[in-house]
Amino acid sequence: MGILGSGEVGQRLGDGFIELGHTVKIGTRDPQKVAAWVEKHGGTNSSGVKASSGSFEEAAAFGDIIVIATLWTGTQNAIEMSGQANFAGKVVIDVTNPLDFSSMPPRLAVGHTDSAGETIQRLLPDSKVVKAFNIVGNPLMLHPDFPGGRPTMFVCGNDEDAKNLVRNVAFSLGWETDDIGGIEGSRLLEPLAMLWIVQYFRSKNGNHAFKLLRK
Repeated sequence: MGILGSGEVGQRLGDGFIELGHTVKIGTRDPQKVAAWVEKHGGTNSSGVKASSGSFEEAAAFGDIIVIATLWTGTQNAIEMSGQANFAGKVVIDVTNPLDFSSMPPRLAVGHTDSAGETIQRLLPDSKVVKAFNIVGNPLMLHPDFPGGRPTMFVCGNDEDAKNLVRNVAFSLGWETDDIGGIEGSRLLEPLAMLWIVQYFRSKNGNHAFKLLRK
């Protein structure tokens, strides 16, 4: 598993993938930023070292699945630094939200007729991009515990097998899932993330998630 992005989201998802038995390499511009995370997962399992860090290129080459968890302003550069060939044929989980922080709360920088998910799919035409894990804050990404049961993680992407893989991962980490179609569904999921963010700023609390109710 390769993760591009060494912030709280990348590290939190790294925790989850290690829990599921993956070995994880986080790609970063600053290895010191993830030194404590690597140390936390010190030791070995049957596959060798559980956690490591490296450049974006090393993380992309390492992972059979790649997570993009960068700030939107650095996403294209991180992909370019990783080398497009290192993504070819792989499932890419896009966790990004195209946020503009020039004012607070932040706003979407892309929307209506395009999305971050579609942009990443265009940048990586030989990869299977799946939008997921973008609609909730990182503390709740693993094993969210709510009185109403599992919240819903919506996913979208153009490859059915890739989406099923990501849905299985999300289920293992405590979510129910719902597939909303092709990668253009990112135009819906990224504004849904904004709704989560607005609620966070208004309530000053991040303990909320979405759930699809069925009759």
